[in-house]
Amino acid sequence: MLEEILDTRIMVKDSMKKCDDSATRRMLDHRQLGLKLIANVTYGYTAANYSGRMPCVEIGDSIVHKSRETLERAIKLVNSNFPRWGGRVVYGDTDSMFIALKPGTSKKEAFRIGRDIVTEVTNANPRPIKLKLEKIYQPCILQTKKRYVGYAYETEDQVEPTFDAKGIETVRRDGCPAVSKILEKSLRLLFESRDVSKVKSYVGKQCSKLMEGTANTQDCTIAKEYRGAKYYKPGAIVPALVLARKMVAMDKRSEPRVGERVPYVIVHGAPGTPLYQLCHPPQDLLGDLGLRLNGTYYITKMVLPALDRMMSLLGVDVFQWLRELPRTRRLIQHPKGDNELTSATISQYFESKHCLLCAALSK
Repeated sequence: MLEEILDTRIMVKDSMKKCDDSATRRMLDHRQLGLKLIANVTYGYTAANYSGRMPCVEIGDSIVHKSRETLERAIKLVNSNFPRWGGRVVYGDTDSMFIALKPGTSKKEAFRIGRDIVTEVTNANPRPIKLKLEKIYQPCILQTKKRYVGYAYETEDQVEPTFDAKGIETVRRDGCPAVSKILEKSLRLLFESRDVSKVKSYVGKQCSKLMEGTANTQDCTIAKEYRGAKYYKPGAIVPALVLARKMVAMDKRSEPRVGERVPYVIVHGAPGTPLYQLCHPPQDLLGDLGLRLNGTYYITKMVLPALDRMMSLLGVDVFQWLRELPRTRRLIQHPKGDNELTSATISQYFESKHCLLCAALSK
């Protein structure tokens, strides 16, 4: 049964590569994921002795032990044949391994070596265990376990590579779009030009936009999952819960559903203000002239840490890029005679004739 499920999944994934229609490709992707989950749940149920319908812990332990043993044997085989293939395993986890070939190896040569390794490892294991060559990365950054990114080639005649990322901020949904876009563009620039100075210039421009408050509000909107009021610990003050409570206080029917993502933005506040008090729904930012995006928070807590996890592997300090940026101040002008403002600041009623930058009198 398991062999039939896995063979069907491989067939569906092969069909995806030959499909040009995006809707059909998405449908096939859902099908292969469903088949994968069926196989995973079948294995997982064997170790679920409380809620499972067919508990047998020995089967689960045996699968984990034999798969690890098979992987270690494959890693040893590849590393022991370094003079022949010129590659060594740099990462191996659960059922896969990354092999770094010696510098200067061409894409064609990499596919040939990959096919040789697949044949050797498959022949060294009993049926139905087999190794599959999935893709060649050129170039690639391995960050940590299950987190990597690179330009992938799935076939030898593929001309344009695909940007393939796993586990990093470009494919995660719990951050904000600005982080995802800046990180992906930076990595593409790095992979295509191999020039860190171009990445530095691009990141500097984006950081300046955030500091000046000219960034797109939609790109700075963070969406965190709401787990339901009763599923949080007593005294919890996470942004999704705080905003949900405010929504319920205004209208009891507006409470988000369990699993729904609650959007919010981080605004400027007095020094020392707790973060949860700086979280506001995006519509508040558009309707209240006294609020503005906290660019410093987005840069120092979200954009640069995500970028640093990648660039530090190359010995680059991205926080130094921020320290080298020129400091800018934004002149905020409020419309006069607007009586419809829900909240106000003193600057909206008293204006100064002194220039904000040079302190000289002006008109």
